[in-house]
Amino acid sequence: MTCKDCGKDIDPQQFKDSKESLGVALCERHTRLIKKVILDNNTPIDAIHLFYALKDAGVYPMLEWWDGKKSVDIAISRVKLNIEIDENCNMITHEQAINDLEDAMHSFKNGFTTIRIPHLAIKYYLDETVENILGIISGLKANIKAI
Repeated sequence: MTCKDCGKDIDPQQFKDSKESLGVALCERHTRLIKKVILDNNTPIDAIHLFYALKDAGVYPMLEWWDGKKSVDIAISRVKLNIEIDENCNMITHEQAINDLEDAMHSFKNGFTTIRIPHLAIKYYLDETVENILGIISGLKANIKAI
């Protein structure tokens, strides 16, 4: 058993602890770091799962990246893609809807595309979600080359 972040061997107890608390096999150091990120930024656990699934797929994501206005759950800077995990997609208010639109406009003005992914898509369809994000990345790469 190895850490998904650094590849370091981890003992069975650490594997169990990190899988139970985060859903990802991490060494003690990375478990501590990820828990700090979650506490500091209120990062959804689904963002952690997606972050490591994207890393496994060969993408270089950044967790809790500052976009100049707020912290973004996951950013893929090479293609200027911001990913926000939507935990309350069925309980959105009109104020939140306009705030989300303004955040997307702010990112777009800075050359970034922002997508919002319902947490349920990650929870139940992680592989398909990663495949769709890879498709979006591919499309964004093609657009960057065309410019």
